[in-house]
Amino acid sequence: MPEPTATPPRRTRFIDMLDAGVRAGRKLGLIGSARLDAEALLGRATEETGLGDFGNPWFREPLEVLLESVKREANLNAAGEVSGVATLHHLLRDRLLAQMWFERHPEILARPLRNPVVIVGPMRSGTTRLHRLLASDRRFAHLRSFETISPVPRPEFEAVMRGEAKDFRPILARRIMRVARLANPRTLSIHPTGPYEPEEELGLIAASFYGMKFETQWQVPTYARWCEGQSGLAAYRHMANLLRLIGWSQQESSLRPWILKTPQHMLDLPVLLEVFPDARLIFTHRDPQQVVGSAASLAWNQSIIYSDDVRPGDIGREWLRKTETMVARMRAARDAIPPERMIDVQYEDMERDWEGTMRRIYRFLALDMEPARDAMQAYMNRTASLKRTPHSYSLESFGLTAETIRERFADYVRAYDVATGEAVLPRPSAASA
Repeated sequence: MPEPTATPPRRTRFIDMLDAGVRAGRKLGLIGSARLDAEALLGRATEETGLGDFGNPWFREPLEVLLESVKREANLNAAGEVSGVATLHHLLRDRLLAQMWFERHPEILARPLRNPVVIVGPMRSGTTRLHRLLASDRRFAHLRSFETISPVPRPEFEAVMRGEAKDFRPILARRIMRVARLANPRTLSIHPTGPYEPEEELGLIAASFYGMKFETQWQVPTYARWCEGQSGLAAYRHMANLLRLIGWSQQESSLRPWILKTPQHMLDLPVLLEVFPDARLIFTHRDPQQVVGSAASLAWNQSIIYSDDVRPGDIGREWLRKTETMVARMRAARDAIPPERMIDVQYEDMERDWEGTMRRIYRFLALDMEPARDAMQAYMNRTASLKRTPHSYSLESFGLTAETIRERFADYVRAYDVATGEAVLPRPSAASA
């Protein structure tokens, strides 16, 4: 592939100043070095919580592989190291607290997860819009953004349920988003969200140190390929238990089907269906030029926060490869799924006629859309009125060409009748992620 002919945008000066501050603090002995070491991280989480049960020990191997890949390949700057340790500590602490809740309230694990509706599509193929439209329907249960950041309530949460205290998790989510906006406002232009917005469950899968969440923020190709060679069954089972915990914490009826979505499911459909055997699947499709270019841009804009050494050509090659892998895995897995359990939705159909497309989806789900129609229209009106910085990118800035992508995905485009066009969408929106 050709070398990039333009440089993608840099991060803000905020991270440069933060990184300089961390380095100065280390020189003065005010800040210790970041310990990206499994035993140190496990020990700190245990000491902080006073708990020792992390649940299924399967997570230890992906954690070790991730840490080794971070140390060898991610080229983290000082601020990135501090952030990385904080992220991993947060996940380990949550594993301990999750087991505490399961032991304290065994009824949580008995909650059924019946007939979930799972949106399956590559990154940037319209899954966010579809997810948020369905989440407008109160007949479904959904995650909120603060719950994918912090799926596990704090030990004092029972006081929150009694109305005697406030849940700290939305406050934490708001702070994290504020920092993310300072670090690189483009990341929230690409995928706008807020603490209470419907959000995907990728953070729940990452709780087992497995999956694509880490690949979009750190350069960890060895880890990425290792995950692709594993069965994520243990990670998906833990994700399902976290959904049960979240439903319990929401005091949500267990009769409401969950609306789920994350690009990770493209890689793990057999495992998804083992954990959710009665899932109904909505597959989304979009021009691969736009999918690959936008995915590369998302990964670039996150990776440059944590590393000073990110090469756009490497990002382009990796997300071209990753998207090819996702599509191939999805197509292979579909052969074993009964046709009545799945439906295909084109991004361009949603762009032209979102309501007509949603009515087709509701016929597939055997539901009347009318009770949710006004809430969906309100969501579409709200997103259309928001003022945001457009997400602009080019294939060329990542060393990619439209011809290469058309050639690599020609069979997929023919098989699913995917509309193709320009590589860059001129009017991106929050609803089209």
